[in-house]
Amino acid sequence: MSASVIMTQSSSMPTEDQRWIHLPFIKLEPLAFDDSVLNRSYTWLVFSSKNAVRYFLPYLSLLRYEKVAVIGEKTQRFCEQHGIEVDFCPEDFSQEGFLDKFTFKEGASIFIPSSKAARPILEEVLKERGADVVKIDLYEPVEHQQNILYAIKLLKEQSADVIAFASSSSAENFFKALKRCQVQPDFECYAIGQPTYETVRKNGYDAVIARKQTIDGLIYTIKESRNLCLLYTSPSPRD
Repeated sequence: MSASVIMTQSSSMPTEDQRWIHLPFIKLEPLAFDDSVLNRSYTWLVFSSKNAVRYFLPYLSLLRYEKVAVIGEKTQRFCEQHGIEVDFCPEDFSQEGFLDKFTFKEGASIFIPSSKAARPILEEVLKERGADVVKIDLYEPVEHQQNILYAIKLLKEQSADVIAFASSSSAENFFKALKRCQVQPDFECYAIGQPTYETVRKNGYDAVIARKQTIDGLIYTIKESRNLCLLYTSPSPRD
């Protein structure tokens, strides 16, 4: 039997027609924030991920805003499922792709509820372009040590020979643990996007970048490059 593919995203697997081992490498923990930022009006409410929407939903009714912009088709779909009308979503599902197409009037107020670990480029560039930006940290990713160690065990035993990183933080946490374990299993890496790819490269490994910066895109790229035909598995430990 062919070795399996380890998927590391925190969300559930979108398909069961492959043998994917789902081991989230990070857990999300909610953070407290200064709720006085909710007492004003904003031109734009910007969600950079589905998790940002999920964690902000309890506060949505408290915020006054005119338009909603999102990054990613799954973020858009999740918004629409919860009655949030989306006014802007770029085809490129990255912060850079968003910034390349997103336009606003100078002085516009923009509210960004996001992860504490989110890259700062979105906030920084919008401010440079003249926006009044308020960014809050809604949650933070925390290392899921048990799953990472289990993944290393599977790679060492050659039960898996591919690992797909869904974020830079998941890659960084994995390679730190790999160094601590002092093992060098043979495996291939896949990365959901350029920032994650750069994290893998920084740690001395190469990676194939997903054609589309989504979990579906990552899965498609793995299937295409390896010609996989596997069954779905979900071993313990898990999220």
